[in-house]
Amino acid sequence: MNDSIKQTFKAPTVLVLAGFVIVVAGMKAASVILVPFFLAVFIAVICAPPMFWLQRKGWPRLLALTLVLAAILLVGLLFGVMIVPSLNIFLISLPGYQEQLTASIADLINWLHGHGVNIPKKELPGNFQPGWVMSLVGDILSTLSSAFTNAFLILLTVVFLLLEAADLPKKLGVLLKNPARSLATINAFSQHAKRYLVIKTLISAAVGLVIWLWLLIIGVDYPVLWGILSFLLNYIPNIGAIIAVLPVALLALVSLGVWPALLAVLGFVVVHIVVGNIIEPKLMGKGMNLSTLVVFLSMVFWGWVLGPIGMILSVPMTSLVKIALESYEETRRLAVMLGPGSEIEHIEGLDRRRKQKRPEKTAL
Repeated sequence: MNDSIKQTFKAPTVLVLAGFVIVVAGMKAASVILVPFFLAVFIAVICAPPMFWLQRKGWPRLLALTLVLAAILLVGLLFGVMIVPSLNIFLISLPGYQEQLTASIADLINWLHGHGVNIPKKELPGNFQPGWVMSLVGDILSTLSSAFTNAFLILLTVVFLLLEAADLPKKLGVLLKNPARSLATINAFSQHAKRYLVIKTLISAAVGLVIWLWLLIIGVDYPVLWGILSFLLNYIPNIGAIIAVLPVALLALVSLGVWPALLAVLGFVVVHIVVGNIIEPKLMGKGMNLSTLVVFLSMVFWGWVLGPIGMILSVPMTSLVKIALESYEETRRLAVMLGPGSEIEHIEGLDRRRKQKRPEKTAL
């Protein structure tokens, strides 16, 4: 009897894990289809608020949608014009930069040897290859530029998503058992999700613009490319800034020297300290924060499943999951597991206040 009870408890866990593995394997196999779809959802969520705002101002639905689509096409064309030429030149020059990095490492080892620091000359350059950072950057930007080949499919999906957005609450009202309560929760999640993605996109665009101007002043090659990379990787807090600054610092080091490289790193540090500690907490609040471990694991997981685009979308997708968990009282504590340790104190404070508000039972 005890064995049968144990088996009934073990079976669901095994089935859930097996189902998870099957779903992940299917997503990885279908990444060619899923990546354009996720990009379309991402663009649609960002573009929905301006379209609804135009409709509230009295614009016809189709006219508002046409204006939003024209803005999407303009931004996409601008990205393509800026990315493709610089990326092609960068990829052609990449082997030369890698050779210069190897030579710089050899010079550094010789300098250390001259000052009494013993480092094996043959082993270190073979084991330490900083060129992989630039190769990773090239892969990310190449994947992004290849997404422009699916521009028609992405744009068409965005159109259908925006057209369905207005009618989705009515359809859910028919499907749900308790539509009033469920729709209120879904609406709260939708508002928080749209607000998060719009604000994060605007902040990331500002970061990319500042980085582009700073590198242009210093004289680093391909400033537009690094500005766009900073814009994309700003969706990944902490880790994204490190990935963005490494290729810039190495490129500035081999082409301009030590001081320009230090100035480039200083610009990244100042921008991300101001954005991460002052601007984002004021605009989005601390409730959107994710644990650094969760950020790293989500980036590795989604990068493995969906490729470089999955790395960029990993934190927005995980943040949306966190917002969804926070929308329900039953799953709010699971959201705490995705956030930093400071949120535990916030939840404990809410529990204490909730207990204090409960009326005491009067004795009969």
